[in-house]
Amino acid sequence: MIERISTQVSPDDTLRAAADIAPCDSAIKTLAVIGVGAWGSALAAIAERSEHKIRMWSRRSPENLADVIAGADIVLSAVSMKGVPSVAEQVRQIGLTEGTIIVTATKGLDPKTLRTPSKIWQDAFPDHPVVVLSGPNLSKEIVQKLPAATVVASTDIPAAESVQEFFSTDTFRVYVNTDPIGTELGGTLKNVMAIASGVCDGMKLGTNAKAALLTRALPEMIRVGTTLGASAETFFGLSGLGDLLATCDSPLSRNYQVGFGLARGKTLVEILDQLEGTAEGVNTARVLVRLANQHEIPIPISRQVSRLLKGVTTPQEAVQALMERDLKPEFCDLFEDDDS
Repeated sequence: MIERISTQVSPDDTLRAAADIAPCDSAIKTLAVIGVGAWGSALAAIAERSEHKIRMWSRRSPENLADVIAGADIVLSAVSMKGVPSVAEQVRQIGLTEGTIIVTATKGLDPKTLRTPSKIWQDAFPDHPVVVLSGPNLSKEIVQKLPAATVVASTDIPAAESVQEFFSTDTFRVYVNTDPIGTELGGTLKNVMAIASGVCDGMKLGTNAKAALLTRALPEMIRVGTTLGASAETFFGLSGLGDLLATCDSPLSRNYQVGFGLARGKTLVEILDQLEGTAEGVNTARVLVRLANQHEIPIPISRQVSRLLKGVTTPQEAVQALMERDLKPEFCDLFEDDDS
């Protein structure tokens, strides 16, 4: 059930009440969703099917954020990447009940610090468990109750298992793993590849080209992930390969729509103005190039996507640049240190 929070309670009263509330031990728990866009609303709908109590907040909500998160067992952040640092700071200033689990469902990289969302939340709340939720989950299909699966990952296994049980339904299967950074980066990096995939389809390059693109995208994602401390195996799971396949082959993907539109001659401004929601891959591509330069990680596909988004190359030139790269053994890209 979705709870309506009274706005008559002052933040001070809320904080005092929150300090006296321990995490709920019963089957019915309270979820506070921060960010009520397509993805946040879809996750709230999943939780509501299990008859949990749901509170929701966005910047346009009449409710106070302090009221919404007070005493929550789980706080779910589904805001866009650009909103994560400020929202995390707001929540830090308010404070959370001891034992509250933070779940981050945002896919992106902070342009200022290059941090992932989970890192931002963990830095703000070092004493709270942070769980990453990511997988091949197109929100429109989730809302339609079509079967889907996802991953919740954390270094705190009991917290991850608690979130797993919380969100599991007969149409939404949840798996657990211990690699939050890999799980998070799988969902983040595939957005850049989805833009490239949209370009491929928009240019009508064919099935062979699409298969080659996606196959080469995976080692690129793995190189970035392992350099940043992720496990390579994670990228062969739901949050890596699974999300890559779903997002790179669906017009429901906003990032795919960006690439498709660019290939059809639209400007980036025109495309973004027409999108319903945020295409996180646009920001991620730009930040990823900085990150790759800093760590000397070869990212040929992402680099061409970034150039395309900046307008310094055309879709045709980007494809040609990838086709003209030096010949090499298939799997050496997992270990080489340059883009040559």
